[in-house]
Order: sequence, then structure tokens, then C-alpha cells
Amino acid sequence: MSVPVEKAAAQAGPGARHEAPRRSPVPPVLRGIPHSGLIVVLVLIVVFASVRTDSFLTSTNLLNVLRQISVVAVIAAGLTLLMTAGGMDFSLGSTVAVTTAVSAQLLEGGHSTVLAVVASMVLATAVGLVNGLVVTFTKVAPFVATLATATLLDGVALLVINGLSVSIGDRMTELGNGSVLGLPYLTIVAGVILAATAFVMRYTTFGRDAFAIGGNEDVARLSGINVNRDKLILYSLGGALAGLAGLMLLSRLGASSPGTGGLTLQLTAVAAVVIGGTSLEGGRGTIFGTVLGVLLLGIVANVLNLLQVSSYYQQISVGAVLLIAAIANLVQRRRR
Repeated sequence: MSVPVEKAAAQAGPGARHEAPRRSPVPPVLRGIPHSGLIVVLVLIVVFASVRTDSFLTSTNLLNVLRQISVVAVIAAGLTLLMTAGGMDFSLGSTVAVTTAVSAQLLEGGHSTVLAVVASMVLATAVGLVNGLVVTFTKVAPFVATLATATLLDGVALLVINGLSVSIGDRMTELGNGSVLGLPYLTIVAGVILAATAFVMRYTTFGRDAFAIGGNEDVARLSGINVNRDKLILYSLGGALAGLAGLMLLSRLGASSPGTGGLTLQLTAVAAVVIGGTSLEGGRGTIFGTVLGVLLLGIVANVLNLLQVSSYYQQISVGAVLLIAAIANLVQRRRR
């Protein structure tokens, strides 16, 4: 039998607190759409940029934005899968740096493009595997292990190019600046990688195992998942994708220079993944959110350039966005 509202309130006692339901800042029509808040922010930035500068919506500028974010998107794809499994790799940007350095030296020395590509990919995969071995079997915190690797790789990259800019001429130019049907080759490569990663995360046993490992590694191990093997694969895959991103960056720039890749590129990728909703503690993440994060940071950087804002403020904006996203990530986790 139902209890009248007045009677239920009386039974609750005078000390009972009645709180009105919290209203979401997101409009009701958008609440069913994943990452609707991020989409709204992205649309507002695009509108602001369109009003403030006429060159933003030009085809030349938009193609430039797509080429720039394609490199970050490939790194972020591997990082999303790794972070979903509770891992972290801060050496991916430095892997890009050493990959571009080795490739540039091989190409400048007259070696074939195929040799440069294969050598760079093997090197990048090996770096990821070493990180995986250290994290998995020594129990060193991923942050510490991969940050040490990043510092080492930054030094190696400078040694390889001797602190100078090494040009590759017109080698690999078509990949970096060519397009098909108006879409840059770099963007097509990034799209294929993102789509493949999304498919793995959603429809394969390996992807489901990654979510399980990120949710609770001990429970995943007791459930029969080969946690050590999967973690080695994840770190190796992250390294391989960083190597591919390095080749893409080299093809776009046409040279390897001190400062290519490194920590700035790494932080941009991490910020994009975290903004996209991937949990810093594992167990939750989507490629769609990562794509939105990559787009947001790429467009913000482009708008600041068009408005002739100092590049120093661009670094400040990435750091601020990363901090805000990390706090929002934590708040959302506690609410759940």
C-alpha cells in the first residue's frame, strides 16, 4: 500500500533533508549524446574562431589543421588503449624524436626509404617492449619508468643528429603533403589507425581484456586473463604507433631537428586522451572521446596562431586544459 507524501515526510523526522535534484548544465536534447559537453565546447570554439578571423574556415587552413593533428591522433590512439588497461607511457613523444632522427640520418645517408621505415618501426616497437618489460616485471611505477626512458631517448635523438637539423630533401614528401580527394594522406593514415583501435577496444577479446585489466588487474588475472602478455603487447603497440607518428611527422616537416617530438608532443597526446574521458586509473576510455580531445587541442592551437598569440601561451593552454581535465576526471569518478 502506498504511503501519502505528507505522511512519509512526517515519518522521516524533522532532521530529514530534502534536496532538489541537481540540474545538468548540458541541455536535455544533448544528454543522450556521448561527450556532449566536449562537443558543445568544440562548437563554441569553432564559432568564436570563425567570427574572429576570416582565414580559419579556409580550405588551406583546415587542411593544415588536419595534417597537424594527425600525428597526435596516432600517438593518442595507442595511449588510449594503454591507459584503458591502467598503463601509462610518457616516452612516446621521445620515441617520436628518436624515430625521426634515425630515419633522417638513414635517408640523408642515401639508404632506401623502405630500410628507414623498417628500422624506425623496429626501434620504436623495441622501445615500447622494453618499457613493458620494466613495468611488468620490476613493478616500477609506469610514470617513473617511462619518464626515465623519455629522458634517455631525448639524449639519444640529439646524439644521432649531433644537435643539428638533418634534411631528407623530397623523400617521403608525398606522404606528408599529398592528398587524395582533398583529404591529406596523413589524415587517412590517422583515421585508419583510430578506426582499427576503436574496433579492437569494442569488439575483440583483447580489447575487453584491456578494460578488465584497467578495472582490477588482480581480478583480471584470477579470471584467466594473461595480464603480463597483454601488457607487453600494449606497450609494444604504443611504441610502434609512436614510431609511425614519427615517420609521419618527418614526412611533413622534411627534416629532423632538435626539439622535434619530445615532451611537448607527449603532453599534448596525454591531454587529448584525458580530455576525451579516458580514466587516469584505467578501466574506462573511448576512441571517440580521444578524437574530440585531439580536435579541441589542435583547433585551439591553430586559433592562437591565427590570432598571433605568443607560442608560450599555447603551452600554458595545454597545461591548463590537462589540469582541468584531470580534476574533472577525478570528480566524475568519485560521483560514480
